[in-house]
Amino acid sequence: MNQRLLVSVVDDDESVRESLPDLLREFGFAVKAFPSAETFLASGDAEATRCLILDIAMPGMCGPELQQELARRGYAIPIIFITAHGDAAERPRLIRQGAVDCLMKPFSEAALLKALSAALPVG
Repeated sequence: MNQRLLVSVVDDDESVRESLPDLLREFGFAVKAFPSAETFLASGDAEATRCLILDIAMPGMCGPELQQELARRGYAIPIIFITAHGDAAERPRLIRQGAVDCLMKPFSEAALLKALSAALPVG
């Protein structure tokens, strides 16, 4: 049996941490959810994470700061940003900085699957 790829979700919104992992499991991924960037960094799961679904605006360390910290530590994890309050200029900037995509909440299953396909090698 092949090991399912680990997708980590970091979002301070409890409803996202409850609903998004269920959807990702339906897609066939292993999932771990974290309420903050700090808990994700402290978990030791960055090593195994194959894709990170990351909220932009969170208390404490925000999504882009976590992206920079992971890069500083040498992790090259594909990141899909999600946000409820993005502006049009934010998406291209985040993608220039290495994000795979930036989805506006609420996003469709199709948009999420497309972003995951871009983030993860198939097969």
